[in-house]
Amino acid sequence: MTNSERGVETMGEEPVKVGVIICDRYHTCAGGKCFKAAEKREGGFARYKGKPMQIAAFSHCGGCPGGNIEYTPQEMKNNGIQVIYLATCMLVGYPPCPRIDYFRRFMREKYGVEVIVGTHPIPEKYMVVHDGLHTWDSSAWQELISNVLTDPETRLSYN
Repeated sequence: MTNSERGVETMGEEPVKVGVIICDRYHTCAGGKCFKAAEKREGGFARYKGKPMQIAAFSHCGGCPGGNIEYTPQEMKNNGIQVIYLATCMLVGYPPCPRIDYFRRFMREKYGVEVIVGTHPIPEKYMVVHDGLHTWDSSAWQELISNVLTDPETRLSYN
């Protein structure tokens, strides 16, 4: 893996600095799957294949109804964050975050920052249950999970 693929700054290339906001239900998460996906450029981070990128901020939403969403993006921007990710846990929790689309639209409108939904690929164990529950059957949910839908082999590697 090249330095660029790892997100390490290379001659003349500044990494894109991204922030990750996770669901407060998982506030003790160390981010293992998100960091794995960032390093491998999978899921929501696939757009950075061959490009320098680094996760430079990691926070949680503050719990329902998302109190940290109101001010965390500004703090992230003040520290050089260019893109904010709403983590995959907001999509795969039981139930998924009912405010995720609102959070995305709010941050774009208020802070003028690009917001991407989904970090790591959806683990297979979550895909099976949510398929059975028909959680993501609507076109709105299909659009929200589109960055983190992958093949079964990749999903299994994130179980």
